[in-house]
Amino acid sequence: MVAAMCLWGGVAVGAHAAPESAQRLQVSDPFLELHTGPGRGFPVFFVVERNDWVEIALRHTDWFKVRTDGGKEGWVHRAQLENTLTQAGSRKTFRDIVVDDFLRRRLELGASWGQFRSEPMLKVWTAYRFTETLNVEGTLGQVQGVFSSTNFWHINLNSEPWADQRISPFFGVGLGKFRNIPNASLVGALNTNANLANATVGARWYLTDRFVARVDYTLYTAFLSDNRTSQFRAYTAGLSFFF
Repeated sequence: MVAAMCLWGGVAVGAHAAPESAQRLQVSDPFLELHTGPGRGFPVFFVVERNDWVEIALRHTDWFKVRTDGGKEGWVHRAQLENTLTQAGSRKTFRDIVVDDFLRRRLELGASWGQFRSEPMLKVWTAYRFTETLNVEGTLGQVQGVFSSTNFWHINLNSEPWADQRISPFFGVGLGKFRNIPNASLVGALNTNANLANATVGARWYLTDRFVARVDYTLYTAFLSDNRTSQFRAYTAGLSFFF
């Protein structure tokens, strides 16, 4: 599953992202250089003069394909676009460009590694963002302990109040299922199946418009019987991508 996610992510990142609605920007520097392709090695073939307008057509990593009012199309590095003005007359910042891009993305896939009660833990998740600050996240996890292994899944509602920040805290709550399987060498030990609740807090660091680094701390509560519960703490760090 993790390999498939990485392959999918590679395809997504390699593709050019087209904005849903084209943005028009006014050149405020003496000129804006248009390259024939998205890279420093591509030659400059046209120069847009100050006060002229360009329209963003595509994005590829830190390069943007723009179109002039005269129909010329070329690639501009992000650093030059930061010195342009929006139609409202304000400067277009790098954060604006990244936030505009990722807030339009709805689906996210990720994987992380950490500890679950001092045992190694791997989890993968997928999330759907239905507003700028709220998402629903489904998680599958596995813990490989010394005396037993644990599998679990849960669905969370996560809130990210400052989603437009480069480093953004989040928190969430969720419900799911927990299954603990003792090693065969433990005589008389029984499998445990229980309902699971969790509360999590963490932070996300938006590395690019698609890739996000994430750390989180989660408190799990397993409901073993009507009057018995057990709590587990987990710490993980990982990487996810939007598409």
